[in-house]
Amino acid sequence: MSTSQNSQIDLASLFGTVAKTLVQSQTAMNDADTYNHDHGDNMVETFNLISKAIQQKKDAAPATQLSYASEVLQKEASSGSAKLYSEGLSDAAKEFVGKDALTSENATQLVQLLLGVAPAALTAVSSGEKGSDLLGSLLNSFSSTAATTPTSSTATTEEDNKLDVGDLVNAGLAFFQAKQSGGSNMDALMSALTSSSKVGTQDYRAQSGALVANALLQAVSTMVTAKK
Repeated sequence: MSTSQNSQIDLASLFGTVAKTLVQSQTAMNDADTYNHDHGDNMVETFNLISKAIQQKKDAAPATQLSYASEVLQKEASSGSAKLYSEGLSDAAKEFVGKDALTSENATQLVQLLLGVAPAALTAVSSGEKGSDLLGSLLNSFSSTAATTPTSSTATTEEDNKLDVGDLVNAGLAFFQAKQSGGSNMDALMSALTSSSKVGTQDYRAQSGALVANALLQAVSTMVTAKK
């Protein structure tokens, strides 16, 4: 059975929306980067390159688009953030092999792979819950993932990337810190989501990762709603 036209999401438009969102926060991201003060510039460059690369392959399958965007980042961008997102795109490309479209049903998987976050945690965020209920679902998801994390020193790299109890604590702290700074529930939840992700190794990257996740999920919601 072919994918419903109403549920299909244009990848170029999706990443183009994220690029525009990052431009609006470019200065703030530069200020948050206390090392080189150029993280905002790097993020805007990264997602502009992704958007343009996917546009060049607009008629190809999602896996091809994502793989090509990953290759472009490797060749044309040199920042650490670009490397992380290139890896995320490559991971997503592998998972989307054989899928003929990005849809509302598999969009959260794309976000999860791009950012390197726990799948269950992202499902909780995209479920539509609000406030403390959503925080509870998010932390429960982190906790469930942590409970299955191996502690052996011989664990594989993939296993090491899973969340542990420390990640759970970090997620909770990130939520409350964002709330104390005046952020909305969703902003705080996105901060918690990305605090223990692949892109959350530095505070400024966690901040931009939250922007990316929020922009992607909101754009998917808007695109799907517009087609109904």
